[in-house]
Amino acid sequence: MHTVDDAAELQVLTEQFIDGFVAAKDKMSYLRIAGVPLEIDAPGGGPKMKLVDVTLTTEWQVGTASPSFGSRELSYMPYPGEMVTERTNMGLIYVSLEAKQVTDLRSFLQNHPASGKDYI
Repeated sequence: MHTVDDAAELQVLTEQFIDGFVAAKDKMSYLRIAGVPLEIDAPGGGPKMKLVDVTLTTEWQVGTASPSFGSRELSYMPYPGEMVTERTNMGLIYVSLEAKQVTDLRSFLQNHPASGKDYI
């Protein structure tokens, strides 16, 4: 699969996962069925980290910016209204007495064995 196809597939999986989570009457059961771990190893060792929060963030892309030739300024192109796009993402927040970690849903889905792919 091409990289663009991978990104599009990951976006669809993310949207569907979030829609299902929002609609679920029992959020914990939904997370369990989806294979979201309720505990993870701490990155530097130590006590296991526990899932305590799930966050949803919505962003709207209202323009684009890219490097300009021969200038330190960015070339900026604001979008007209019909081109503004919305993106929602989810964060899985794990904590221990020593640390806090936010796992982005896209990262989780990329590495989740139930996706059927290791790369999504």
